[in-house]
Amino acid sequence: MELQEKSGLLIRIEQSLETMRDYLRTDGGNVELIDIEDDMTVKIRLLGQCRSCSMSIMTMKAGIEDAVRKAVPEIKAVIAESEEDLKLI
Repeated sequence: MELQEKSGLLIRIEQSLETMRDYLRTDGGNVELIDIEDDMTVKIRLLGQCRSCSMSIMTMKAGIEDAVRKAVPEIKAVIAESEEDLKLI
């Protein structure tokens, strides 16, 4: 993926994450964009209360991933930095 294309995608992804941040902050959490891989997988990091919340898997799949994929349809998946962290909750 070219640098200019990646930069454009990262901006659009960040904008879609921004739409979710108010909801996350209300519960003491947040989300951080880490990177987008060549296979169109977005890596994020859940922050604050989102890391230990019992609803974090739902937040990831029904909230964050849904928002990103609607805003940037070429994205194939959104994964947390460590899916194992979410499974331990």
